[in-house]
Amino acid sequence: GFAYLKKAAAYANCDLGVLPTEKRDAIAAVCDEILAGKLDDEFPLVIWQTGSGTQSNMNVNEVVANRAQVLAGHKIGEGEQFIKANDDVNKSQSSNDTYPTGMHIAAYKAVVEITIPGLEKLRDTLQAKATAYNNIVKIGRTHLMDATPLTLGQEISGYVAQLNYGIKAVKNTLAHLSEVALGGTAVGTGLNTPAGYDVKVAQYIAQFTGHPFVTAPNKFEALAAHDAIVETHGALKQIAVSLNKIANDV
Repeated sequence: GFAYLKKAAAYANCDLGVLPTEKRDAIAAVCDEILAGKLDDEFPLVIWQTGSGTQSNMNVNEVVANRAQVLAGHKIGEGEQFIKANDDVNKSQSSNDTYPTGMHIAAYKAVVEITIPGLEKLRDTLQAKATAYNNIVKIGRTHLMDATPLTLGQEISGYVAQLNYGIKAVKNTLAHLSEVALGGTAVGTGLNTPAGYDVKVAQYIAQFTGHPFVTAPNKFEALAAHDAIVETHGALKQIAVSLNKIANDV
């Protein structure tokens, strides 16, 4: 998530006249390397850190700045730094708005690109079995005793319905999850950002990720709470309970 937002921030800052093109391109090039997994060893931090995520934000800033220094033909620590971690890579940003933005990007991509397709594949497979076994009669069981008859296909159709409801529940959370805090800076006021930055940077995040991210309408909520992630987590918990019930039945 961080690489996408740092690249988007560089482009937005450049468009708004506060970052030179050559610095934008250098930052973007390093972000692309991060996204390609080429710099994974440069990020050794664990999840146990401050709630603001300052360590992670500065880790990214410093890696991007130092790697850009190398790509520009300079040596790290020698001469004037070509790209500065705070002044360039972190321009118009704060740990307080980058970290929640990175969380939203990572969560949204994982849910949309991995979780939902996986659930839909399982749902479709069970639907095929429900159709194939629709004429196989079995006896229902209640309190460890035989009850009334139903078909195996009917039983499996219940699993299909559970997954459909779960998929719908997750998709219903995506609109909130697509809102990003970037542009709120330290406390939500947008201090030290150029006019229009929040909207533009969200547009670039959407462009680079291929997902419909938008700027959060209220940055104070976006910085101070993680309700969107809690909402998505609730839907995922619903699915987890459904999958556990299905697995136990099978």
